[in-house]
Amino acid sequence: MEYMILIYADEQAWAGLDEAALKAAYGQYIDYTEQLAKAGVLRGGSELKPVSTATTVRVRSGKVVTTDGPFAETKEQLGGYYLIDVPNLDEALRWAAKCPGASHGTCEVRPLNEVPQ
Repeated sequence: MEYMILIYADEQAWAGLDEAALKAAYGQYIDYTEQLAKAGVLRGGSELKPVSTATTVRVRSGKVVTTDGPFAETKEQLGGYYLIDVPNLDEALRWAAKCPGASHGTCEVRPLNEVPQ
């Protein structure tokens, strides 16, 4: 079953890291990504650009309304994700707990909905 590991963190804290801390943080994510790949469970993933680059789209009464920025302002923003394929939720949670983002932010684990064919 496929699960998304959604990584939420404080962008301001991330942006405030010095070069050495940033290099160490990226190193942790590279190691984690390699562990997922070696285990054969990685299906995809990516870091996202900052929320300042986001555009929110809504359709109201047939009219498209776009707004710069994210839908909601929160302390933690969605900063990236991993798509994994594991047998069950327990295994997905085990992988999420290993994600570096779980130690400085929040990792949300959500199963993908299987679309009927």
